[in-house]
Amino acid sequence: MITVGIDSGNRNTKVVVLKDGEVISRYMTLTGFEINKTAVEACTKALGQVGLKAKDVASQASTGVGRSGIKFAKAYVTEVGAAARGARFVAPTVNTIIDLGAEEGRAIKLTLEGKISDFATNEKCAAGTGSFVESMARALQTTVEEMGLLSMKHTKKVPMNAQCVVFAESEVISLIHQNTAIEDIAKAVHDGVSNRVSSMVRRVGIVDDVAIIGGPGKNIGLVQSLSEDLGKVIIVPEYPEYISALGAALYAVEIG
Repeated sequence: MITVGIDSGNRNTKVVVLKDGEVISRYMTLTGFEINKTAVEACTKALGQVGLKAKDVASQASTGVGRSGIKFAKAYVTEVGAAARGARFVAPTVNTIIDLGAEEGRAIKLTLEGKISDFATNEKCAAGTGSFVESMARALQTTVEEMGLLSMKHTKKVPMNAQCVVFAESEVISLIHQNTAIEDIAKAVHDGVSNRVSSMVRRVGIVDDVAIIGGPGKNIGLVQSLSEDLGKVIIVPEYPEYISALGAALYAVEIG
């Protein structure tokens, strides 16, 4: 059976195609303004990569902030539900999930059976999301990937207090003018984001094992900061940005 999961996020739309419960294709593109059109095109691309067409799909499910705008989906799955399904599928021992996107973040606690026990969401402040790190990378005239590597080479801790993107950029520029090493500034940025995310995780409670999903999970500097803050090894699944789309595709299997 072929099923498709679509994660319509603030910035990107991700698609995962399953065949008999195994991932056979992934595709990601910018969401843009026309959510349904983007989803149709993304699904067509994902299916085309493995020689399939829409008529071959038994069921589709969507998740993400734009899920209800995807008219051809057979079912809609909450972000929390999709994240839980996807994370447990790729890492069966996970009980605490850190789900970070471009514009929002959430912490999810599962029972030992994999049911959702509690969750907390940070939707109103960018300081604990991927877009905040991207803004700081631009201020440092580097990329997010490079900033993660630079952060790993820091030699001292530099306090950074600003949470608002505008004030934080000013603080970064001030640190540059003080000849602070870029590696130390990068570490300060990641520590600041980690501090806010860790507070959210502690609100729901930490139960081993802990995993991070979403695009920011590919940032090794942020993962290190989170590991230090929480005192835990953070599991980073392969293709962390596709985990919620995977969760939606798994739900599509359930509904048939």
